Amino acid sequence: MEKIGVLMTTPMSNYLEQELAARFTLFKLWTQSCKNKFFQENSSAIRAVVGDTKCGADAELIDSLPTLEIVASYSVGLDKIDLDKCKDKGVRVTNTPDVLTDDVADLAVGLVLAVLRRVCEFDEFVKSGKWKNGHFELGSKFSGKSVGIVGLGRIGTAIAKRVEAFGCPISYHSRSEKSHANYKYYTNIIDLASNCQILIVACSLTEETHHIVNRKVIDALGPSGILINIGRGAHIDEPELVSALLEGRLAGAGLDVYENEPEVPEQMLGLNNVVLLPHVGSDTEETSKAMVDLVIENLVAHFSNKPLLTPVV
Repeated sequence: MEKIGVLMTTPMSNYLEQELAARFTLFKLWTQSCKNKFFQENSSAIRAVVGDTKCGADAELIDSLPTLEIVASYSVGLDKIDLDKCKDKGVRVTNTPDVLTDDVADLAVGLVLAVLRRVCEFDEFVKSGKWKNGHFELGSKFSGKSVGIVGLGRIGTAIAKRVEAFGCPISYHSRSEKSHANYKYYTNIIDLASNCQILIVACSLTEETHHIVNRKVIDALGPSGILINIGRGAHIDEPELVSALLEGRLAGAGLDVYENEPEVPEQMLGLNNVVLLPHVGSDTEETSKAMVDLVIENLVAHFSNKPLLTPVV
């Protein structure tokens, strides 16, 4: 398979680069100063694309690769891949579900605790020496607070199981009611937000869920509410979130994702009631390796004419 060309769209993992280079002819798109020239010289050799949440495979990229057969995403999300174009062109698509579920769910709970218990503030309070000279403001209890989850898929369900351990009443909003879930279901997100103290966004990004958390939802959550997002940045109307935090219409937020990564709204940077992470939901050594292995296994299966492990298209 060493003569099969594979294009990585952006830096993702050194281990992934090593594994791809060991099996295929690896092209790195981000290293090309003149992309037009690169595609003129190499497009016919590239039969696979590996992308992630930052740079996947849009219609322009897909059209520029006449021999493209498969797009393997180093993520579970598919919003950076033009799935309709892939279907039209007969291009297969895979992602990395399940292997990252636990890490993302763990981080969601970690963000809740960090916001409510003011973990980052207290860390700075001790490290700066302020503890010796003053008192600190109290945090807020997590156990027993009502939690609403937007999207009860793999990750949403894993979050719910963890939150159960804190004795929290759980409810959710999803496209449809889940037969396996014993949690209260709301047909619309505003009702969900009105009936919970902590709102966790864990759904996929689609046209329907773009800015699903808007001013109405934030106001329904209210001035005592906490908003957590481990889904995609575009789930939240960021200017409305910033306004709510500045005006006291929302108590706090914990964010791992943003609408225009790596850009973060500047006004958030100075807020003590916001915990900001650099999109690291699945970024542990164990899970990153498992995701790489799954990308490689899907590519090897495809070029060996075997069934894909995690097919999407």
